[in-house]
Amino acid sequence: MNTRAFGSQLKDCVPVSDFSAAGAFESCDVINRGFTNVKSELFPVHPLELSEKNFSLNQDKMNFSTLRNIQGLHAPLKLQMEFKAVKQAQRLPFLNSSNLSLDILKGNYDCIGFEDFLNDPAQSEVMGDPHLLVEHKLGLL
Repeated sequence: MNTRAFGSQLKDCVPVSDFSAAGAFESCDVINRGFTNVKSELFPVHPLELSEKNFSLNQDKMNFSTLRNIQGLHAPLKLQMEFKAVKQAQRLPFLNSSNLSLDILKGNYDCIGFEDFLNDPAQSEVMGDPHLLVEHKLGLL
C-alpha cells in the first residue's frame, strides 16, 4: 500500500481550514486579550438601567430648569459657577477628598449613600508615590 497516496487522498477529503483555530471553537487568547467580559458586550439588562446611571445628571438638569423658570437665568449660572469653583479646590493628588462642600451645595450632606459605608468604587485604597503623583498632576513627567 502506498502511504503517500493515502495521505494525499486524506488531504483532499478533509479540508485543513476546518481544523483552524478561527472556527466556532476558537480558544481565547487570555494572555494577549485578557479575560472575556460578557457584560461589556451586552446591552442594558433593564430599560431603567440607563436612567439610573444618569440619575444625578437628569436631576441637576431638572433642578436648573426649574430654578431658571422661577428665578431667571442668573440663579442656575451662579450655582454652576459655585459647583465649578468647589470642584477645582481639591487635596493633593495622593489624598482622597470627600468633597463635602460639593455635597453641601447639592444638598446631599444629610443623605447616606452607597459610598458612605461601602466606599466609592472609584477610590481605591492603593496609594502611589506622592512625589510622582504630584509631578504627573503638574505635567512635569
